[in-house]
Amino acid sequence: MTESTESRRKRMHIRAWRRGTKEMDLILGRYADAHLAAMDSAALEAFDALLAQDDHDLYQWVTGQVAAPDEFAPLIERLVARPVNG
Repeated sequence: MTESTESRRKRMHIRAWRRGTKEMDLILGRYADAHLAAMDSAALEAFDALLAQDDHDLYQWVTGQVAAPDEFAPLIERLVARPVNG
């Protein structure tokens, strides 16, 4: 059975807010709150792949300590460029 888009968004929202580190919960969770509902299938695919990455690596990419791999660089740039208050 294929996962519906709505189920996928719900799963990804939970995954974004329950990372394992509070910093990444806040960064990815707030981004998901603000953007997940409007993502098309390509954006969902990219965000889902990003959510599968290790928090330590993600944090280094987001903070600029380490360059993000090419496949994630555009999404990391959007995460950093669109801080969400809250």
